[in-house]
This record gives sequence, C-alpha cells and structure tokens, in this order.
Amino acid sequence: MKFDTILFSTIFVGASSFSTSGTSAIRKMDKNLFRLGQSIENVDQKTVTDNNLKEDASITSASDLSVPYTFDEMVQQSSMAMKAAYEAGVKRQVVRVLLPRDPNSAQLGQYFEADAELNKRDLVLSPPDETWQGGIMQLYRACAPTCQAILTNFIGSPGGIPPRTVEDRSVDESGVDGIGLWMTECPSPADDVSCFVQPSQEIIHSIETISQQAGDRLVMLMNPQWRNVDDALDAASKTDGVLGKFASFLGGKGGALKRLEEMGYESVYTLEGYVCKGGNVRLLKLYDSDWGVFAENDSATDFIFVGSSKTRPTYQDVDKMLDEKGITLKYARDMGFAPKL
Repeated sequence: MKFDTILFSTIFVGASSFSTSGTSAIRKMDKNLFRLGQSIENVDQKTVTDNNLKEDASITSASDLSVPYTFDEMVQQSSMAMKAAYEAGVKRQVVRVLLPRDPNSAQLGQYFEADAELNKRDLVLSPPDETWQGGIMQLYRACAPTCQAILTNFIGSPGGIPPRTVEDRSVDESGVDGIGLWMTECPSPADDVSCFVQPSQEIIHSIETISQQAGDRLVMLMNPQWRNVDDALDAASKTDGVLGKFASFLGGKGGALKRLEEMGYESVYTLEGYVCKGGNVRLLKLYDSDWGVFAENDSATDFIFVGSSKTRPTYQDVDKMLDEKGITLKYARDMGFAPKL
C-alpha cells in the first residue's frame, strides 16, 4: 500500500460549531497520519528493494562458474543445472555438452579411431566437431553413454535402485543419421525422463509427439545437430512470409526452432569449445547465468576465466576478450616470446 498524500479534513457547517481547540486536534491528527503514510511507503520501498536483491542473488555470476575438466565433473555440473531448471518449471530442456574421447585420437594420418571407454581415467572432453573421423555415428557412440550418465545422475537412485535406461533407434529412419531416443524406467513412472540424442530438424514431429505424451515429465534434447550460430539460410528461415518458409524448406533451422519454442524448450546447459589464438577456449552457460568465456592454461590443467557476455559471444568477441586479458598466441608463449598462461 502506497500513500502519496494523506489528507484528513473535517468540515463543520455553522460557525458556532467551529472551535480553536478542534482545529488544533485536527491538524495534529493530520500530521500523525501523514507521518504514518510516509513510514508505510518507506517499508513498501524497502520490501521491493529486498525482493530485487533476492532475485539478483539467485542469478549465477559467469565469473563464479568453473569449466569441468573431467567427464564426471561435466556430468555432475550438467545434471545440477538440469535440476535447477526443472525445479524452476522448465520441463522441456536443451543441453549441449562436450564428448569423452581417447587422448590419442584426432591425430593426422590415423585411419581408424576407437571409441572412448568411459572407465578410463585419461579421457579428454572434446567438442563434437569435424575432427571425429567416424562422423556423426561415432559422435552418437560417444553421446549415447554420456546421455545415460547424465540421466542416471539427474534421477539418482530412488529406493536405492538406479534407473534403467532404454534406447529407441526407430526415430532414426535411415539408421545412419546418429539420432536416438533414450528413456528411463524408474520405480515411479512420474520420474521418467526422455532424451533425444543428437536430434535433427527432420524429427521435430517425433519430438512434438513425445513432448505431448510426457505431460509434466522432463523431455530433453542433447547435442542437437543444428548449430548455435546462424548462417545466411538460418537467418532467412527465421523471417516471416514466403522467404522464411522457403529457407526452412531448404534446411534453415528457423522453422524447427519456432516449433520448439512453442513447445517450451529452453537451453539450460551449454558447454562448447574451439581453438582461438592457438589455445583451447570453452564457452559455458548455465540456466541462470550469463555466458562465460574461459581459456586453457599452458599446462593443460585448468581453464581461466577471461570474460562474460549476456548473449552468446562470437569468435571475434572471444578474440577481443583474450587481447584485453593480455593473452597472446599460444606459439609465442610456447617459444618464450610471451608470458605463460
């Protein structure tokens, strides 16, 4: 309740009923009520300020984030972000993660790359890029067990029994597009989770069907095959009218993203990586945080925070952040021409 002005007045008809003592009492009462109104207004303003402070405190600062360096750390961090988003009411989630890979992979001249074994301690987390020699199917063989681990960590072990996970490859009509649907079977069906692994725009109808059937249960998309950045076709497909529809028909992601948005899908965890200035860079965003940019140190033991952004930073933005932090080209650091990171 807000008091802008409190006016208390009494009108007496007839001069005989009007007295000096009555006037003084009325004026005194007016002043007391006015002070009371100011006090209530101050309390209301303080309450609004306190609520704003609480809302700001609930947002994770990008500088407080830490880049996971091991597979287990990534599984833990991503599942915690999923839980926070789910508790906030986000039941349709998009998750992008790095994938476990054997450290001896991605070598030039190597004709065969073996799949990573999750029980090894020397696994590295790698971006799902073109360096994977087995293509989209090899990415799927790394993404599927990652999905299983995240789902198991997310659900936990209700009743002391870990959830059973079931794979459905029927969503991949060709059998070679690296798409799968993983579902949990919990003691209580209300706790079940469905996860589309590496979905493409061609299976949006399947995503709509499962999302409708799931109700309040969690449905997630892991490592969608469309990129986070837009090319000319993607940008055109996001426009209205004939041009937008035609661009979507040619493969632009705008139409698919619009349908996902209508279903309520939101990005709740993103961990990406590429090379900038010769060194590894990681982009990290949680459900309640800004984008954080991190650079790997020269001993390859940790990532250092270099900047943040409200929107997804471009490659040029990252390069500028590194310059502002005095981080030079990696070969210059390796040869001693610049300080180590």
